[in-house]
Amino acid sequence: MIMNQPDSGRSCRKVLSVLGVALALGLVASCAAGPNELAHAADAQGKVAGFWLGLWHGLIVVVTFFVSLFSKNVHVYEVHNNGAWYNAGFLLGACMSLGGGGHGSAQRRRKECTRPHADSAAPASGSR
Repeated sequence: MIMNQPDSGRSCRKVLSVLGVALALGLVASCAAGPNELAHAADAQGKVAGFWLGLWHGLIVVVTFFVSLFSKNVHVYEVHNNGAWYNAGFLLGACMSLGGGGHGSAQRRRKECTRPHADSAAPASGSR
């Protein structure tokens, strides 16, 4: 009498897959930034950065990054900010300066429109 045994290879792969996903999620979650303790707190001049300063910092992020490599007084991100509005401005400015406006998808769409379709093949030349 032959009994059907459960496929231990499949169940082992399933367990390893679940563990792999859990490990990947744990690694990603551990890289998340912590809370900004200085948010909504004024700097030495009594100012808190808002949306417009966040937008400006996002626009100049590339220059600021290179300057920050050689200077201890220049930082890419203003920690004395008003929270979500500064973050939104910074993200919008960074997208604009780094080219995150969807230009690549527009080029791809343009190429697809100019490419000849398979159903509109060139007419066959006359046979003699």
